[in-house]
Amino acid sequence: MAKVGPLGLEVGQRARRTQTVTVHEAELYAQITGDRNPLHFDADFAARTRFGRLVAQGGIAAGMLNALVAMDLPGPGTVFMSQTLKYLAPTYLGDTVTAEVEVLALKPDKPVCQLRAVITNQDGVTLLEGECWTYTMRPAWSGSSRATSP
Repeated sequence: MAKVGPLGLEVGQRARRTQTVTVHEAELYAQITGDRNPLHFDADFAARTRFGRLVAQGGIAAGMLNALVAMDLPGPGTVFMSQTLKYLAPTYLGDTVTAEVEVLALKPDKPVCQLRAVITNQDGVTLLEGECWTYTMRPAWSGSSRATSP
């Protein structure tokens, strides 16, 4: 029988998200972070590096984990407590990347979860792998309003 924690999750449970990384995503990421490294925007510069062509900022691939954890598994209300990530290969502009998390462990008395994370490209190349701990906050009260009239 699978170990089920207070969030109703089971060890071994998985979720995934896929997206194609384009110049548009690189530009949006640069607007947010200020990362305008020529590896991401100057094709001539990138061509003369070991990458040979434009690469996406590493935070774009890693950021997919934020959406995956916050929206899918464990789900809404979830934040990272810690992350250990290893970048193994570049994400090139035009790559279609898939982020996947798997539940490794659950705290029986807390909404805390340990996840394995892997991001691969369309060719099955592992771009990033790691582990993270998450905490899921659930509202203590839910309703349309707690306000009272004076």
